[in-house]
This record gives sequence, C-alpha cells and structure tokens, in this order.
Amino acid sequence: MNLNLKIWRQKSKKDKGKIVDYPIANVSEHMSFLEMLDVLNEELVSKGEEPVAFDHDCREGICGMCSLYINGEAHGPDRGVTTCQLHMRKFKDGDTIFIEPFRATALPVIKDLIVDRSSMDRIQQAGGFVSVNTSGNTQDANAIPIPKENADLAFDAATCIGCGACIATCKNSSAMLYVSAKVSQFSLLPQGQVEAKDRVINMVNKMDEEGFGNCTNTGACEVECPKGISLDNISRMNREFLSANFGLKK
Repeated sequence: MNLNLKIWRQKSKKDKGKIVDYPIANVSEHMSFLEMLDVLNEELVSKGEEPVAFDHDCREGICGMCSLYINGEAHGPDRGVTTCQLHMRKFKDGDTIFIEPFRATALPVIKDLIVDRSSMDRIQQAGGFVSVNTSGNTQDANAIPIPKENADLAFDAATCIGCGACIATCKNSSAMLYVSAKVSQFSLLPQGQVEAKDRVINMVNKMDEEGFGNCTNTGACEVECPKGISLDNISRMNREFLSANFGLKK
C-alpha cells in the first residue's frame, strides 16, 4: 500500500505544533500500525530528519502507552484493540491517515504524539489502592468468599489499562470511566471496603482538581475503550460518592 500520513509534529510543550505530510510506500497489510511508524522513522533517520516521537512499551495491548488519535478515533478504526494491535489491513491503498496525540487539557502534549498522562497517575495515587497488613498474620485474599458476580464485575473493571482513550474521545475530556473503573475494582471486593469512603472522595476530588471535564452520558468512552469498560461503573462510582458524602446506604 501507498499511504499519505498527516502527522502532528510538536517539538515540546511550549511549541506550537502542526500537521506534516509524510508519504510512505510499500506498506504491508500485515504490519501493525506501530510497525508502519517504525518504517517511516527509519526512512526519516536515513534522510537525516528527526523521527516522529510516539509512546509504546509492551506492544501487546496491555500497557496503554501506544495511545494515538487516528482519523478522529482513539486507537483507530478497529474496536476492542489498542493502537499497537491495530493492523494496516484496516486501511486501503491510497488512504490519507491523520495521526494525532490524545487531546485534553489534563493530558498536555510532551512531544509529537506523546502526551503527559501523569494526571491519571495522580488520581490513582489519591485512592486506587488497599492497605495491606504485612505483619505476617495476613489472611489469604483467595480464602475470603466473594459472590461470583461481584468477582467477575471487579475483574472486568480491573482490566482498565489507563490508556486515556475514554478521555480523548469524550467531548468534555471526562475521566469518569477511568476513575470509575479504578473505584469499582475495589468497591466490589471485601478488601476494598475499609477505605471505600476515602477512596472515592479522594479520587473524584483529584479528578476535578486535575482539570478533567464532567460526564454527560454520551457513551463514546465505552465505545472507544479497548477493554470494553462498561458505563455501569460510572453509575457505581456515583452511588459510592453519594454514599460517602451523605452517609447513604449503598
């Protein structure tokens, strides 16, 4: 395939970025999207030009680092996959492909296609954990009886990889789906009950402090999430938040 790539280039946070055209030839449909970018960067380096900076790590759909906005969609035109799992067979010969970083005030561009997701880390640090007694007398977590439905729901929420696709897709740059997944994975389990009240209050407050927008129930976040995190988690987080603030029964 021969393609015309229109890629966002930005030298640093302070610089004004722009879209730059990069024609690329002989792209195999069997390449992953990131492999295609690797080929482009090899060509740029051979010409003495600066390669396109993009984030990646595992390339197995686990870490969430490879987040890109491709033709107006987080992670591109496929569903249930991250950018590194997107293959060039989803495109056609002669296609023009727009490649941009995720856009949100709370996710500023560092360089080219790399954004700073440390605001999401700070939300997690505000309450996304359980205290563990390391005295040597701890009870095996697997020995605590848990309803299978709760265990399954907690596991589904825990599959969130924190890529930020929900934020980039939301017209308000809301982090509600991300935060609700992190709240849900603990609120459904007995180990998470001790800090349940502080957790949801601290994480929601940190989310607002970091400058993320509000949820207006558009549902685009669930559609674009590579792990299919359900909107039900947002409802659960709202119930947890109201319960924590007003002493309501869950």
